[in-house]
Amino acid sequence: MKTTMSVKKGVLLAMALSSVMMSSAHALTVYTAGPGSLAKNLATGFEKKTGVKVDIFQATTGKVMARLEAEQANPQADILISASWDTAEDLHTRGWLLPYQSANAEKVPAELKTTDYVAQGVSALGIVWNTKSGTPEPKEWQDLTSGAFKDKVTTPDPALSGASLDLLIGLQNGMGDKAWALFDELKKNGMVVSGPNAQAVTPVMQGAKAAVFGAVDYVSYGNISQGESLKVIFPASGTVIAPRPMMILKSSQHADDAKAFVDYVLSPEGQAMVADAWLMPAREDVKAKRPLLNELKILPTRSDGSSVRSEILKRFNTLFAL
Repeated sequence: MKTTMSVKKGVLLAMALSSVMMSSAHALTVYTAGPGSLAKNLATGFEKKTGVKVDIFQATTGKVMARLEAEQANPQADILISASWDTAEDLHTRGWLLPYQSANAEKVPAELKTTDYVAQGVSALGIVWNTKSGTPEPKEWQDLTSGAFKDKVTTPDPALSGASLDLLIGLQNGMGDKAWALFDELKKNGMVVSGPNAQAVTPVMQGAKAAVFGAVDYVSYGNISQGESLKVIFPASGTVIAPRPMMILKSSQHADDAKAFVDYVLSPEGQAMVADAWLMPAREDVKAKRPLLNELKILPTRSDGSSVRSEILKRFNTLFAL
């Protein structure tokens, strides 16, 4: 009798273990450009709600895209969250994306969603100024060409930052040739082209430089919340925004889980996490603790195609290489 019961218990235990193994047999793989803490929080929240494990690869947009390209013979990513809207448009053109419209995207403005991708959140670019630098508070981009800011300005490298390149395009669209006169004056005033956003902000935060021309705002808002002597300034003449597109890869073997993840990120709970990361939530009905789209003058960044972006980047690199 005891032997019979042991066999039954063994079978039940094996069934239970089998069930657990089946439920965890796969994980959802998310490739995302920062912020890393947001990606971790969203993954943890989704795992608690659904039981589906989430594996994250977090890096700059350039590194994320390079990995995605390198893995095309054996795709690993189910979801991609980029810091550049252009990457989504490019992958859409290539036919790499699985169309999906989440019901939770109903509160997302039309300009922040398509049939293939939707914004996770939105950042903007601004002047980040060290309030203890001894320099006057800049109000406009042009202010950084003054003698007070001689050799005291950095900017992210537009070759590494899609948002930084968007700012060049937006200023050119808004100012025409005067934008290139501005870039030339900045060059002559000693502005340094740094690496990605963080490398441009760090010397300003440490006091070695006074201001960043075109920094991604949410990173600095986070630094300010931790006590850093920084201020984010949006010039009244205008700036650009950087919607963070979220998309499902057509090669995904876990499309249902991927759709559920998109739903979760766009839920009130997920969007509250986006707001906590100092980004603008994609949904209009979720509160933020920073300026929103309707408080900024937004310059257009639409261009005729990648060739225009390449031409602008080449012209900027040539200017700063001289």
